Amino acid sequence: MEQHEPIITAAEEMNAGTPGNHVLEAKDAAIPGEREDQLVIRRAYRNLLKSIKTPLDKPDREAIRAAFELAADSHHQQRRKTGEPYIMHPIEVARICVEEIGLGPTAVVCALLHDVVEDTDVTLKDIHDRFGARVSLIVDGLTKLDGLHDSESPQAENLSKVLRAMVSDVRVVLIKMADRLHNLRTIKGMPHHKQLKIAAETTTIYAPLAHRLGLYKIKSEFQDLCLKVTHPEEYHEIADKLSQTKRAREQYIREFTAPIKEALDEMGMRFRIAGRPKSIYSIRNKIKHKHVSFEDIYDLFAVRIIVDVPPEEERLACWQVYTFVTDFYKPIPERLKDWITSPKANGYESLHTTVIGPEGRFVEVQIRSERMDDIAERGFAAHWKYKGVKGLSKLKKDVFENWLNQVRETLENNDTGSAVEFLADFQSNLFAEEVHVFTPKGEMKILPEGATALDFAFSIHSDIGCACQSVKINNKLERLDYVLKSGDQVEVITKKTQKPKEDWLQFVVTGKAKNRIRSALREEKRSQAEYGREILERKLNAYKVSVEDNADMLARWYGYPNRLEFLSAIFLEQVDLSDLKRFRSDGTRLIEIEDKIIRQETEPVVPDSPPRIKSGNKPEVIINGEPGSYYQYSFATCCNPVQGDAIFGFILAQGGVKIHRATCPNATHLLANYEHRILKAGWGNTVKADFLTNIVVTGIDSGPGVIHQLTDKISSLGINIRSFSISGESGYFEGRIGLIVSNTDQLNLAMKALKSFDWVSNVTREE
Repeated sequence: MEQHEPIITAAEEMNAGTPGNHVLEAKDAAIPGEREDQLVIRRAYRNLLKSIKTPLDKPDREAIRAAFELAADSHHQQRRKTGEPYIMHPIEVARICVEEIGLGPTAVVCALLHDVVEDTDVTLKDIHDRFGARVSLIVDGLTKLDGLHDSESPQAENLSKVLRAMVSDVRVVLIKMADRLHNLRTIKGMPHHKQLKIAAETTTIYAPLAHRLGLYKIKSEFQDLCLKVTHPEEYHEIADKLSQTKRAREQYIREFTAPIKEALDEMGMRFRIAGRPKSIYSIRNKIKHKHVSFEDIYDLFAVRIIVDVPPEEERLACWQVYTFVTDFYKPIPERLKDWITSPKANGYESLHTTVIGPEGRFVEVQIRSERMDDIAERGFAAHWKYKGVKGLSKLKKDVFENWLNQVRETLENNDTGSAVEFLADFQSNLFAEEVHVFTPKGEMKILPEGATALDFAFSIHSDIGCACQSVKINNKLERLDYVLKSGDQVEVITKKTQKPKEDWLQFVVTGKAKNRIRSALREEKRSQAEYGREILERKLNAYKVSVEDNADMLARWYGYPNRLEFLSAIFLEQVDLSDLKRFRSDGTRLIEIEDKIIRQETEPVVPDSPPRIKSGNKPEVIINGEPGSYYQYSFATCCNPVQGDAIFGFILAQGGVKIHRATCPNATHLLANYEHRILKAGWGNTVKADFLTNIVVTGIDSGPGVIHQLTDKISSLGINIRSFSISGESGYFEGRIGLIVSNTDQLNLAMKALKSFDWVSNVTREE
C-alpha cells in the first residue's frame, strides 16, 4: 500500500487550534498528489482549524478529521476550473461556515462532505453509516438531483430541493450560502456564460435569501460580486472612486466621531465606533435610479456605534447614545428608524438616524448593542446563540420560527408539483421591505411591502383568507385589494359561503395567499370536473365508449390544456358537445370523421419580433462554437443587443434562438430558471451593421437650447438619431434618445460626449 505523508502533523494541529481546546488527532491523511498540492491543502486545513473557536468534544474532533480525510480521498483526482485541487473548495466552504456565518462542528463536517455524493462514488448510505442520520440529511439536501428525470427547469428543481431541506434543518441553506459565496469569489475560472448563469441565480434567490436570514454582509458581497460579473465597467469605476476617496472619508469620520467618543468616555460606557462604506451595488443603484453622479451621493458611508451592555439595558443605552449624537449634530426627523422597538422580520435590530455633520454633509448613524451587531452580521446562526438569553422579548426570539412556519405552509400548500411555481411563491417570502400592521386586538403582523388586506387575512389563517368577504382598515370599510401601510389596523369580515375567486390571484403578493387560493380554485375545479364528467359520460354512452379512454383526446381536440380544464368547462357550459357528431366509434375510442386528424395540443406561437437591425449586413453571431445561421437566430427587442455587447442565446419553445444581452432585464429570470435552454453566444467577424439602441440623459434644465446642444453633439460624431423625447420638472430634465450605431464603441463614444456637458448629471443605456 502506498504510504502518504501526513497532511498535518500533531504539532501543527496543536498550533492550529486553541491550546487544550480541540486538538485533532494526527493520522496519515490519504492525500495523493504532488507535494506542492499537499502544502496548499495543509495550509487551508490549518486555517480551518484555527477558525473554530469553540471547544470540541472527542466525537466532534473525530468526525471533522474523518470528514476531511474522506473528502480529500474522494476528490483527490479532481481540480477546480481555477486549477487548484478540488478539496480546497469544501475546506474553504467549511471555513466560511464557521468564521463568517458562525456555525458549529456539524456544519463543518457537512461542508467538507457537501460535494462527495454528487461528484464521487461515495453514496448517501456511506455518509449515513459513517456520520449518522443528521449529517446524511444535510448532505442530501445539498446534493443536486441526478438530472435523469425530465424537468421544466432543473435549476428550479435543485433550488426547490435545498429549500425543502431547509425546513428540516436550516443549516442546509446556510452551508449552501457558503458554497455559493466561495464559488462567486473564485468565479474568474468559469466561462463567461456560466458566470452570468451563477450571477442570475444568486441575484434571484441567494441574495434575497441572505437578506431574509439576516446575513447582511454576505448579501452585500453577493450583490457586489454579481455586479462585477454583469456590469464590470460600472463596478470598477465605482470601486476606483471609493478607493480614491478612502483617506478623505476616514479623516471625516474621525472628525465626526471625536465629540461623540469624548461624551461616551465621560459617561463610562463601553463602546466601539466603526465607519463603513456603502456597498458598490447600493451606490450603483442610487446612481442609476436617482440619476445622480457618484460625487452627488451624500451617504457614501455610515457610522456605526456599538455599545457593550447586558440585554436588559440595550434599549436604554441605544437611546442614550442617540441623544449624544443629536446633541452635537442636527437630526433629520423623517430619517429616524427604530428597529429596536419593532425588529425587522429577519430579526434585525438597530436604531438608524441621519444627521447633518461637519461641512453640511448628511451622515447615517447606526446605533446598536454587541448582540444586535452579532445578529446583523451573522443572522440566523447568531440568533440561536441568544435564544435563551433573559431580557429579550418573545417577539425578538420568535422571528425566525415564524418565518420558517410560513415556508412550511408554502411547501404544504404547493400541490402542483411545479418547481418554478414553488420558487416564485417562495421568493415572495424573501421581501426586503416590510410593513407592520395590527389586528383589532393589537397583535402585530409583518408583511412584505405591497401586501394587500387580503394577504393580511391569509396571514391570520388560511380559512379566514378563503372566507374573507370584506375588510375594515382603521375602522373604515375598504376593498380587498387595499395596499397596507405600516400602522394600519385591519379587521377581517368573513362569510361562510364566501369562496376564493380567480381575480384574487392578481392582487395578493404573499406565497401563502397565492398557494391557498390556487389550492381552493383547484378543489372547486375538481368538483366542477366531476359534474362535467357525468355530462360527458351520458353523451358518450351513445357511442359505447368510455370517458377514461377519450377525455384526453377530446380535451386536445377542443383546445384545452388538460382533462381537468376540459371537464370543468363542460360543467360551465363552455363546450359545444354537439360537435361530437363529427366523431365515430372505433370500439373503444372516438375517431374524427371529417379529416381523420385529431388536433394536438401545441404551444402558442409567439410572432417573431420585427427586425431591429436597420440596414447593412446581418452581423455574424457564433452560437456554441458554430455559425449562428445553423440556429435561425434573431435579436431580442427587450434588450436591443449591439455588436460588442456580452450576449447569450435562448432556445425558444417554438424553435429558433433569441440573442439577448447579458444585462437584459429578462436575463436574470432566463438564466436562473432555464439553464438547459441557454446557449453560449459571441460575435463573429465585425461587419458594418446598424443597430437601434436607446440612451437616457438626465440633468439640469438650463433653458432653451438643451435639445439643440444634445442633438448637435451626437450628430457631430456621425451618429444618426432615430427618436428623441424629453420631459422636464422642477428644473430637471430626462431625455430618451434612440440612436443608430454600428457597435458598442460608437455607443460609448456618444455617451461619453454627452457626459462632457457640465449640466448633464448622468447618461445611461436604457435596459
